[in-house]
Amino acid sequence: MLIDLLTDAAERAPHVAAVVTADEAVTFAELLHRVEARAAQIAAITKPGDRVAVLAENCVAYVELYYAAPLADRILVPLNHRLHPEEWRATIAAANARVLFGDPALLDRCESTVPIVALSDPPTPALVGFGAPTATEPTNGEERGVRKTRHEDDVAWLIGTSGTTGTPKLAMLSDANLLAAVEATLRARPVGEEDVLFTPFPLCHVAGYNVFVAHRRARPIVLQRSFDPIGLAAMVPEHRVTMLSLAPTMIAMLLDHPDIDDAHLATVRALGYGASPIPAPVLQRVIDRWNWDCSQGFGMTELGGNAAFLGPEEHRAAAAGDQRLLGAAGRPSPGVEVRLAADDELLIRAPQVMRGYWNDPIATTDALAGGWLHTGDVARIDDDGLISIVDRKKDVIVSGGENVASREVEAVLFRHPSVQDVAVIGIPHDRWGEQVCAVVVTREAVDAETLIAHCRGQLAGFKTPRRIEFTGALPRNASGKVLKHQLRADLAAAGP
Repeated sequence: MLIDLLTDAAERAPHVAAVVTADEAVTFAELLHRVEARAAQIAAITKPGDRVAVLAENCVAYVELYYAAPLADRILVPLNHRLHPEEWRATIAAANARVLFGDPALLDRCESTVPIVALSDPPTPALVGFGAPTATEPTNGEERGVRKTRHEDDVAWLIGTSGTTGTPKLAMLSDANLLAAVEATLRARPVGEEDVLFTPFPLCHVAGYNVFVAHRRARPIVLQRSFDPIGLAAMVPEHRVTMLSLAPTMIAMLLDHPDIDDAHLATVRALGYGASPIPAPVLQRVIDRWNWDCSQGFGMTELGGNAAFLGPEEHRAAAAGDQRLLGAAGRPSPGVEVRLAADDELLIRAPQVMRGYWNDPIATTDALAGGWLHTGDVARIDDDGLISIVDRKKDVIVSGGENVASREVEAVLFRHPSVQDVAVIGIPHDRWGEQVCAVVVTREAVDAETLIAHCRGQLAGFKTPRRIEFTGALPRNASGKVLKHQLRADLAAAGP
């Protein structure tokens, strides 16, 4: 059970910091005490099995709820704070949540129909609705609000899929699912006795399972409220951070920031990234400049975290020019099975695979057909088990009967020195069905013809973009993934 992970850490390292933010640091003993108080509060205002929503940016109180909701035999429903209030209300309704905990500033924007509890960090009397946790320390499981019949396969979280298609669903993740994802990660990306893990990923995203990864080894997790390179550079030396967990777009921002001094990052030894592949030039710059041990994690909400990994030695070989490794997602962690469907969709079977989608039996049946998670990724698996993601099934562009992998075109465009960020999509075409369009963020002036010529020199004609659009920034979700459905809609509205 998740609470057992925290209890074990509190027994082994009671005075070690469990969660660190810019505002406070809480030890494992203190965190356990606060979690038990929060669970008692939840149990007093809800019934077993009820859904408990949370709307906040990263803070210690959010981590309390990670443990406290399942401890109280309730289900946590994290809301993405970057979405519109109407989307928050839709998720609350879909989950039939009974109470909403949140940051007062965000709660002001959410006209919820359920009782509201204002979080603070550290807890203080609630501004709206119910009070914060009491100082009373529970003495047994019943006082904590825990049913003795609670099982590790009971749902702990209802968490929204990343929503790059525009239609997020609520994945049901149990204690067992999340703990299996933790073990898969620790086998591939070990956390040592002196390591300190830093992450700016929002806790509303499945990447928050890194909290459990650090706590499984009784080590601190340092949270940033939202990603800020200068803030990161300040927190790393202050807390002697050794491991960073970032998205590739964050890594590029760190590299490009003129005020980041290498001395700020001297304690870092390892960089883990996910959400999307790292462009080859960015990887090369990281290794040349900082010589960190880089590892990629491949996962998704439905997996409770990452399930396949590409390790440091493979990254060094990739930076040295190994083309096969440059586009690889990694190899499955022990206990994770993978295979390809007839259409080359990647299928995964593992203890960390979700139980299904909340109140959506049709989508659940489709996603878990045959006992395998259908990831929606088109992939290839080499003889040595190396997985390479070709594209999302919905992002494969069909132009004149030929399949074009958008990731392949993006990789070529990333190699142009003027390109800072890029997304490739298919847009309707009367003759070809779809044509290849690249939406580009530049670091210096360049025209469309130059970029098209750059691609033509490295790609087949049908893969070469026929249209280049320039923008100041690409729309991304909380995990850093580009919202291609939004790009398609924007281009459709703009016309030819």
